Amino acid sequence: MLLIFAAIIGLSSLIYTNILVSKLQVEEKQKIELRIEATKQLIKATDGEFIVFLFENIINNNDMATIIADSNDVVLHSRGLDSTKTFDANNEPNKIYDPKYFQEQLAIMKEQHEPIIYEVIPGEKQFIYYKDSSILMQLKIYPYFQLAIIAVFLFVSYLAFSASRKSEQNRVWVGLAKETAHQLGTPISSLLAWVEHLKNKISSQDLSIVEEMENDIKKLEIVADRFSKIGSVPVLKSENVYDTLERNVAYIRKRTSEKISFEITGDKNATAQINHSLFDWVIENLCNNAINAIGIQGAIKLNIIQQKNKVFIDIADTGAGIPKSKFETVFEPGYTTRKRGWGLGLSLVRRIIENYHNGQIVVKESVVGKGSTFRITLHA
Repeated sequence: MLLIFAAIIGLSSLIYTNILVSKLQVEEKQKIELRIEATKQLIKATDGEFIVFLFENIINNNDMATIIADSNDVVLHSRGLDSTKTFDANNEPNKIYDPKYFQEQLAIMKEQHEPIIYEVIPGEKQFIYYKDSSILMQLKIYPYFQLAIIAVFLFVSYLAFSASRKSEQNRVWVGLAKETAHQLGTPISSLLAWVEHLKNKISSQDLSIVEEMENDIKKLEIVADRFSKIGSVPVLKSENVYDTLERNVAYIRKRTSEKISFEITGDKNATAQINHSLFDWVIENLCNNAINAIGIQGAIKLNIIQQKNKVFIDIADTGAGIPKSKFETVFEPGYTTRKRGWGLGLSLVRRIIENYHNGQIVVKESVVGKGSTFRITLHA
């Protein structure tokens, strides 16, 4: 609607302004022709000694820049032009008469209008050239200025609308996430109670199974906690990166095929400013993506590098790889290569790293058919 409204205003303004410009151009030409005719009548009634004086007086009553020239384009008289207002090659004002300046102005006038021809003496033609008046020039420019204002208005309105819409969407997602966390709370508490009951009922041989069930329920608790914190400002703490990765890998390793190996290398003493709940989500997503990319058999390697106040975490896999043209696309919401995927994993990962940890995540390198390496950059 804004675009249609702006187009109507712009088009109407252009049409109306062009009509006014055409009318003013006709009126300006008629004024000059009328003054020339008046001059001719005065010439007939006066002595030839006053011809130049009378003619210049008539022309000088006109508010347009004007040049009178002969058939050889020699400038005889001018009005509204001053060569001393021009500048030389050294950007210094010209203080003397500059014929070149008047020839340049004459060329401009020839492009704008056909000359008005008259004869002071029978057989001796002279030509009057003129430029559009300042009001006419401003009127020609005005619609474009107006269109620029409308374009700025449209751009600002679009930004405001987009920001408002994005804010509304964020509020909806935050509300949905918090409601999901709330709904998960009751069944999780119930499951924990049942697990405690099972511990007292089964033999010690089956206890490990119940313990893993308990780990899964605690994982659900963490997931619910993550959803409850969406929209809130996370608290970052200095954490040992190696221990954080080891904890996440230990959980994932038990739920992954033995044909996929995990390895953590690098600086075991590196620390970074992270939020446990959200950063664990990042590692899980990246590892799960790597597992899906590998398929049946392969390896996932996590390497930690600390350089001054930065910590780099490289997560490499031996999976299908990513084409170079998709290095940025993979982080866009909805992008996925899986039939049942939503394409939100890497988008969420980037948002957690960049918005909540003030860090960076990129596809460091990837070769189709050989594997990919993602690099996370955090503050120490």
